[in-house]
Amino acid sequence: MLAIPHCLRKIDTVTVGLAPYYLLKRKGLAMFKRALVSMVFTVLTVGAAFGGNTDIRIVERPSTEAKNDFYVGNRPPLLPSPLMKLPIGAIEPKGWVRRQLELQADGFHGHLTGISRFLKKEGNAWLSPAGEGDHGWEEPPYWLKGFSNCGYILGDERMIGESKLWIEAALASQKEDGWFGPDKGRKGAATRLEGRADLWPNMIMLFCLQNYHEFTGDERVINLMTDYMKYLSTVPEDQFLVGYWPRMRGGDLLYSVYWLYNRTGDAFLLELAGKVHRHTAEWAEDVINWHNVNMSQGFGEPATLYMQSYNPAHLQAAERNWTKIRDLYGQVPGGMFGGDENCRPGFTGPRQAVETCGIVEMMLSHEILLTVSGEPKWADRCEDVAFNSLPAAFTPDLKALHYLTAPNMILCDRHSKSPGLQNRGPMLLFNPHIHRCCQHNTGHGWPYYAEHLWLATPGNGLAAVLFAPSQVKAKVGNGTTVTIIEQTRYPFEDNIEFTIKTNRPVRFPLYLRVPGWCTAPEVTMNEKTLEMFGSRSFIEINRRWADGDKLQLRLPMEIKLRKWTRNQNSVSVDRGPLTYSLKIGEKYVRAGGTDKWPAWEIHPTTAWNYGLIVNEGDPASSFELVRKAWPDDNQPFEAIAVPIELWAKARKIPAWQKDYLGLVGKLQPSPVESDEPNETVALVPMGSARLRISAFPTIGTGPDAHEWSPPPEPLPASASHCWDGDTVAALGDGLVPQNSGDRSIPRFTWWDHKGTIEWVQYDFDKVRSISGSGVYFFDDTGAGSCRIPQSWRLLYRDGDRWKPVPGADGHAVEKDKFNSVRFDPILTRSLRLEAQLQPNFSAGILEWRIDSDRSAP
Repeated sequence: MLAIPHCLRKIDTVTVGLAPYYLLKRKGLAMFKRALVSMVFTVLTVGAAFGGNTDIRIVERPSTEAKNDFYVGNRPPLLPSPLMKLPIGAIEPKGWVRRQLELQADGFHGHLTGISRFLKKEGNAWLSPAGEGDHGWEEPPYWLKGFSNCGYILGDERMIGESKLWIEAALASQKEDGWFGPDKGRKGAATRLEGRADLWPNMIMLFCLQNYHEFTGDERVINLMTDYMKYLSTVPEDQFLVGYWPRMRGGDLLYSVYWLYNRTGDAFLLELAGKVHRHTAEWAEDVINWHNVNMSQGFGEPATLYMQSYNPAHLQAAERNWTKIRDLYGQVPGGMFGGDENCRPGFTGPRQAVETCGIVEMMLSHEILLTVSGEPKWADRCEDVAFNSLPAAFTPDLKALHYLTAPNMILCDRHSKSPGLQNRGPMLLFNPHIHRCCQHNTGHGWPYYAEHLWLATPGNGLAAVLFAPSQVKAKVGNGTTVTIIEQTRYPFEDNIEFTIKTNRPVRFPLYLRVPGWCTAPEVTMNEKTLEMFGSRSFIEINRRWADGDKLQLRLPMEIKLRKWTRNQNSVSVDRGPLTYSLKIGEKYVRAGGTDKWPAWEIHPTTAWNYGLIVNEGDPASSFELVRKAWPDDNQPFEAIAVPIELWAKARKIPAWQKDYLGLVGKLQPSPVESDEPNETVALVPMGSARLRISAFPTIGTGPDAHEWSPPPEPLPASASHCWDGDTVAALGDGLVPQNSGDRSIPRFTWWDHKGTIEWVQYDFDKVRSISGSGVYFFDDTGAGSCRIPQSWRLLYRDGDRWKPVPGADGHAVEKDKFNSVRFDPILTRSLRLEAQLQPNFSAGILEWRIDSDRSAP
């Protein structure tokens, strides 16, 4: 194996148009390619079973020894592509996948120009030849990215025509220096980059232009991108990729640079790629940002660079980043993680949510990493997100979405769930009119998924990588065009049938992905069956294919349990790529919107607080598989229409209740004691459940079983002022801070009041005897403008008057501790803490305790 020195963050060792110098000097490019090819291994060669003209084997990934003569892959000196995206139109999705796209076209996203103020054509900067006007930031290209692709795939003339209007405007907007798009100060509406180019909106539009070129072959896209990349090459280093969003998401630009290089071979693009990487956030070193969408988009950037750097550490960095994200915040089902805007220490359970933007960007990152590496694990991960998280972010008719989706979510209403979820506001309301970024961006999830069902391979072959009903038409072998029809109801069923259509026999390799959850796939060729062994691999079938050849792939699906030890030993139930959730009755309640595009709350109509009774030694025996009719409308991601259920034994946990915000109560350690009777409950695929429990407690009876503690009853609290992102309920929620800057628990603040006299108070249902109190102040020095107050005191209500507590032994003002005070016992129904805030600063409280005798007369 080659000893490869560390070559990046800086890419100065890469010479224009050549492979990295150290590799050429030591071994030569051809030998390095052979080293890469040697990583592909043959486990089994069994061609005789299917006749003398067939070779079948299991490989880690397609070999890159040969090239593909018909589809765009990496040009030298980039690493050869193990998998290549086919042109838009080569793949025709069918069945349930096509139905998702049709629903999207008929839903809010397909009609967003009539809903969103950001897409109004009058005065829109993206439609202005001068680049002047409003809404010149991310929203229009976000929308166009999914809208245009959906239209191209469906052949929808309305959508294609609308897309062309925006594409033509982008093409016509290019300036003499190469810049294109909004040009008013070259700054984004949400940035402070006066006089410096905000490259983020253009990164998105580049994807739109690339899709358009793949669909039409329009060379104007190549010309515009070439001139734009030349412009970027001239931008001074200290003005390049400046600003938060461009820096975090520079990997998108890097991908576009390589996309263009593979079509033109212009050597300057390799130098530009190094410049892009140098100024992109250092994802090669670590997860360097915890905003959920940045994480989903940025974690794989080093693997994109790997195509040029040849440094295995860059490929491994993507895996390291993905693993770290899942280990810290993704110990939950659904393929995602808890980043309800940002990941927060202590907020790691299955009730934490993720943006719909984060879901679709994670899918696209997986799809890109699949083509870069050829490793089938990225297809597994993409399916996990696509099947178990994405559908639940929308109403089943795709006419509304919500901002945040969690594995455990028992109420989707219009009321704020902050600080339990970080974002305040109606983030769980299904509403087509709000949720600004997700409203526009999420349309690319299903189209890009459909475009990656099939990929081209070296050796002029094809690979079925994301299984779904579809048809692919492509050139293979000696240039013969073949059509392969894929018939299946995967992921709901385990059988996939491929039928070959060709005018003449042609030899080419066909690769079938074996998912990581499948250990014993079965291949049947023209009625001859072969059982195989291996997971997270490809079955390569190299054969002289004839018209009418039929190939069946069966991926036996076993029922398995996943235990989330870091989340109170809760469990999830999997069968194949689908994870299952409790079937909860759903009641839709109109909550705004318009008659044509209404907004909806979803309320539970059945109990949700169940623990499962499982045989962990034999999980499958704990469940009964129940098949149901396939839905007439081809939409299986609806709880009342699912074609498959699992029936399980469970018991209610009465003390498990929603919290004061309406969020599902936090998990407590399993196994859990319950005296409730056994019940049979139905589990449905997680993606079909808008209300769902997907990480379950388990029921136990032995010495290790725990009693579920009911949530503490918060003291009735009020305040002179509370920032709407915080809550007075945090004052007495019983959560002890780690320090005054602890952001892992709910807090109360008087933000944005500064230098004022403010108060908080408890009001009791009856007179109490109180003789002491302790307050833990919030102080975010270094991150915000809250400081411990200048001073504070306690007052109690005596009749209609507020009086200082008598005999107080001082009111300390210190960080990182409870500031305690003892005083002569008082009898009162109200206690007030009054604080003098420091000049120019606000203040807050993490916990406020009182020493009270509740039995006072």
